[in-house]
Amino acid sequence: MQYRTLGRTGVQVSTLVLGAMNFGKIGRTTQEEVTAIVNAALEAGINLIDTADVYSGGESEEMVGKAIAGRRDDIVLATKATLPMGDERNRRGSSRRWLVTALEDSLRRLGVDHVDLHQIHRWDPNTSDEETLSALTDLQRAGKIRYFGSSAFPAYRIVQAQWAAREHHLSRYVAEQPSYSILQRGIEAHVLPVTERYGLGVLAWSPLASGWLSGAIREGSEITTSRSTFMPQRFDTAVPSNRARLDAVEQLAKVADEAGLTMIQLALGFVTAHPGVTSALVGPRTLDHLHSQLAAADITLSADVLDVIDAIVAPGTDLAAHEKNDTPPALLDPSLRHR
Repeated sequence: MQYRTLGRTGVQVSTLVLGAMNFGKIGRTTQEEVTAIVNAALEAGINLIDTADVYSGGESEEMVGKAIAGRRDDIVLATKATLPMGDERNRRGSSRRWLVTALEDSLRRLGVDHVDLHQIHRWDPNTSDEETLSALTDLQRAGKIRYFGSSAFPAYRIVQAQWAAREHHLSRYVAEQPSYSILQRGIEAHVLPVTERYGLGVLAWSPLASGWLSGAIREGSEITTSRSTFMPQRFDTAVPSNRARLDAVEQLAKVADEAGLTMIQLALGFVTAHPGVTSALVGPRTLDHLHSQLAAADITLSADVLDVIDAIVAPGTDLAAHEKNDTPPALLDPSLRHR
């Protein structure tokens, strides 16, 4: 396992991160399975575990807490808040009112007195940066979080938050968690130049592109990934963007074969090859999934392989731009652009 510094924090984290989204009812995993996955990940050298309050309605945090009991000090523990936790309108967002409550709930479920990295899961357009950063800074000073970061923020929001922290003398985000893979390279054009400029760590999620780069999806085969059952539109090959992804996957499979790599090794090696990326998140549902991902821990792709990938999917290109999570709200909601 390789290790890198998370932004400018001085904290050393593994280049593969154990993502816990599949823990609980989402991935239909039991506590026994989760504990086995966590044990194997830690034994392999992974030292950062990433979860969120919204994953399986808090069940993921509870399972992670039980799995790491007695080993808390050896783990860099990260969670997130802001996505809805119920129907009540104030149990979401990034107001001080909710962030304080959400963190207390997360700490209780995890069975710990602090988290190392608390992340704003999505930018909340209804809350000012000053409000959010002030609440996070106070929670940091209270010792309940060590650092805080953002997730799926567009580049201009990352810049705005850095400016607000300086303007109001508050602590700043030290990391960003964007979606990034060979098939979704849009952050190379805007987000990564900004995170590099401001010295933010980058924890890339969905490096296997929701299973497209797992090696299980090929031309002529039935698509049966776990994501295809609840997001079928993302795998319908009659959709032009999905057809483009499948065509790219076929070409990438040949690249992997010629390099003596699995598709998973190619995909994870690509993400961690970017100098602006700190780590890639893997989200195993089974021990077998984890072992196939751990095989990429020490992979370094050659310049020739990276050049071929660039020829298949151009730098800065998203093959499914409509799936991005950082689209400005006014582009999605007509009421925000029509008077």
